[in-house]
Amino acid sequence: MSVAGPAADSRQQATTPAETKKRGEGWFGKLRLHAANIYRLTVKELRSFRSDPIMILLVVYSFSIAIYAAATGASTEATNLSVGIVDEDQSDLSRRIADGLTPPTFKRVIQLTAPELDPAMNAQRVLYVIEIPAKFQEDILAGREATVQIDVDATAAAQAFNGMTYIQNVVNNYVMQFVTGREPGIGMPVKVLIHAKFNPNLKSSWFTAVMQIISNLTMITVMLTGAALIREREQGTVEHLLVMPVVPVEIMLSKILANGVIIVVSAGLSLVLVVQWWLQVPTAGSTLLFLAGSCFYVFTVAALGIALGTIASTMAQFGLLSIPVLLVMMLLSGSTTPLESMPVWLKNIMLVISPTPHFVIFAQDVLYRGADASIVWPEIVATTAIGSVFFGVALYRFRRVIFSG
Repeated sequence: MSVAGPAADSRQQATTPAETKKRGEGWFGKLRLHAANIYRLTVKELRSFRSDPIMILLVVYSFSIAIYAAATGASTEATNLSVGIVDEDQSDLSRRIADGLTPPTFKRVIQLTAPELDPAMNAQRVLYVIEIPAKFQEDILAGREATVQIDVDATAAAQAFNGMTYIQNVVNNYVMQFVTGREPGIGMPVKVLIHAKFNPNLKSSWFTAVMQIISNLTMITVMLTGAALIREREQGTVEHLLVMPVVPVEIMLSKILANGVIIVVSAGLSLVLVVQWWLQVPTAGSTLLFLAGSCFYVFTVAALGIALGTIASTMAQFGLLSIPVLLVMMLLSGSTTPLESMPVWLKNIMLVISPTPHFVIFAQDVLYRGADASIVWPEIVATTAIGSVFFGVALYRFRRVIFSG
């Protein structure tokens, strides 16, 4: 008994660390195997993307020329506006008003007669017509009420409103200067000073450029991840994955990682080369923080793309299915119109089901206002929470459709 006891204790002490080490190696070995599978599948996805010149061209175009064209072409600023004037007064004041409509806001004023007014607007020769009645200057000097009529082609409502505001300011300023003999605002009891923060020149291209990156990032991420899955189903290569020792979550993560790297790198290059260098748009915040937040957003949107890819069985079906989803996400994200202008119930729904409004708020706070991580972390958390739900739904659909189909 005295010999067997220590021997048994010795054997027990010798085997316990080995068993513990074996269990540790087993857990670490499984984790290393999953990581190796994800790495190899990610390399496969990157090679598949490299062999698709159409997709490469689409990504390059979306984050370069498309950004520049949208920022410089889709402008609501009042520039090069065509104005006609019906001057029935032919006075010094009316000529001052006509001379005050100067480039680059306005083109050279076109002199019209009353019968030419409607044909000129119908033919789109002019967007605005200023009608100055007879005895306009005389009424002003006599202290009588005088009226100037401005006819506006309001087909493009935003541009029409901005241009009308400019014309009203020109008319009011020249009338005030003519009456008082000095610059408007001098001697007034209250002087209003306006300071525009973050965009002092009120240039729409500064806003549009960054928001276009977000829109294109959303669209391309959904298209790349969904198309990668649909392409394998159509080409029959998905059957190869079924016989390989891989699990669905490894396949999904590899597609998200591969396409996510492509999108985040493209977005970063677009922000630096196109927005900051080509368009000369200053950004107040950290580019690295924006790219870090983009990683969470790309994960979320890529999971949505895979979920859509499991619903559609062909590339054509996927395209038709993704169009309404993308339109709703982008139009109701706050990147084109403020969230505050939406109905409260719709705004609350979008903040719950869509990650795009959270990412738009994050991007605007970081790039426009110079916010740091301590301010924008709630938007990252919300995006991650929505992404977790999307990933869970996509994984369930992926297992059911691909591995059980």
